[in-house]
Amino acid sequence: MNKKENKKENKLKEFYILWSTQSLSQLGSAITAFALTLWLYEKTGSAFSTAALRICTYAPYVVMSIFAGAISDKFDKKKTMLICDLLAALTTIAVFVLYKIDMLSVWHLYLINAISGLMNTVQQPASEVAYTMIVPKEYYQKTEGLQSLSRSLVTIGNPVIASAVYGFAGLDAAIAIDLVTFVIAFAALALFIRIPKIMSEEEENPGVLSLAKEGLVYLKQNPMILYVILFMSGVNFVASAFDAILPAFIIPNPRGGNYILGIVTSCSGIAMIIGSLLATVMSKPKDRVKVIYFSMLFSLGTENFLLAFSRSPILWCIAQILGWIFVPVMSSNQNVIMRNNIPARLQGRVYACRNTLQFFTIPLGLMFGGFMVDEVCEPLMKNGGRILAFLFGNGKGSGAALMLFILGVMGTVMCLAFGHKLKKYKYVE
Repeated sequence: MNKKENKKENKLKEFYILWSTQSLSQLGSAITAFALTLWLYEKTGSAFSTAALRICTYAPYVVMSIFAGAISDKFDKKKTMLICDLLAALTTIAVFVLYKIDMLSVWHLYLINAISGLMNTVQQPASEVAYTMIVPKEYYQKTEGLQSLSRSLVTIGNPVIASAVYGFAGLDAAIAIDLVTFVIAFAALALFIRIPKIMSEEEENPGVLSLAKEGLVYLKQNPMILYVILFMSGVNFVASAFDAILPAFIIPNPRGGNYILGIVTSCSGIAMIIGSLLATVMSKPKDRVKVIYFSMLFSLGTENFLLAFSRSPILWCIAQILGWIFVPVMSSNQNVIMRNNIPARLQGRVYACRNTLQFFTIPLGLMFGGFMVDEVCEPLMKNGGRILAFLFGNGKGSGAALMLFILGVMGTVMCLAFGHKLKKYKYVE
């Protein structure tokens, strides 16, 4: 290895420190979130009350992302990340204090989750820009794959760890783990990470509304990036509807149940780990837009149909693997396109606009999937006749199978429609 290559490898040391410690902190936060869900369900016995926790966390992300990105572009990235992490940690401490003095109530959690979600909304675009500034361009794909890998591991690991910690040591132990991981990540960022300043941060002082508008204008002037975002918005709608349908399909099935649902769901995490490793080691594709498109066409065109027509848990697991294995590949290529094309000084506000446009369909998809199963597909299957019964089964859960088939058709048609538009944009580095 020559000196130039060795220098670039050394520059990845900061990425490894930031990535590993931030991932550890994310695991700690996820453990607390899951433990709070268990505590809340024990206290209320209501599935809706626990779902509302997710809504309170997610709402600021959708509503405030555009302005949060402008804020992150206006101020120093490292300071923004540190302040947001500190404020989020304070909300965790507030939960711990209220719990120990036996005053923790449901509305406290909703408020605290909303505040924590807002901090994450501001911190996320700042961290995206930070990674851009400390990672050499030729390592974007590798580092994106590693970030996807850590997210997959957190998704798989946090329910198991949180359940064990909560069951054996209680909520305060879960919160203690969260705070310890926060201290590690905070110290690493404060002491060992140097994020280069962007010149515009020192020479300009535009208002937040002006910065937010710049993000939207940039997307309008760069239709390739905008169409990829809108394509992923449609994918998220179908995927979130799937999330609402899957339990209704597996739990009432004679060969299903809660245990089988857990196994099938874990297969998506395993698939994402494999996909993350694939994204990390794969060579640079000739056209990243095509990789994004064909990855999602394969995912949406296989998983839903295989689940809809199968009655075997083994096939359900295979369907989950097929549906999720290329998601990290898609995500990595989308982020590489954005990092390579968007100027660093604009990335925070553009990423934030991306978050709003790409993820606002998730709550819509969740509501759509649940409504269609309960109010349309299940009643239809009760009097659907022999053909529908042959295709999708009998009894409760058959309506969810029908809805999975509908999602398969929707996802395939959507991919083909967007593909006609996306084929005009060939991305070559």
